[in-house]
Amino acid sequence: MSTADKFDLPQGTLDLLIMRVVALGPIHGYAIAQRIQQMSREALQVQQGSLYPALHRLEYKKFLKANWKAFETGREAKYYDVNAIGRTHLKAETENWSRLTDVVGLILKGTLEGTS
Repeated sequence: MSTADKFDLPQGTLDLLIMRVVALGPIHGYAIAQRIQQMSREALQVQQGSLYPALHRLEYKKFLKANWKAFETGREAKYYDVNAIGRTHLKAETENWSRLTDVVGLILKGTLEGTS
């Protein structure tokens, strides 16, 4: 995919995408960014300057829990997981996003009936 095929995320969607990826299982920050890129077929690239503030925000809101785990090399990484409050929030936000995209799709695909 070329650089021209990539686009910025609409305001407020990064948290939803992060939570969706983390809901798949405990994962560290760098891997979250990679997973979003893979799942979007390379269309989305989340920069560290956006990712880590979003992770901290989600942790502060109590939607994610985090634990430090050591790699085989002895280095540690912070792994994130969605808790019960986060799962409820993710479900509601996914439903809201789905309704919104359906409505926007109607408008973008629709014709102006009854107008000249």
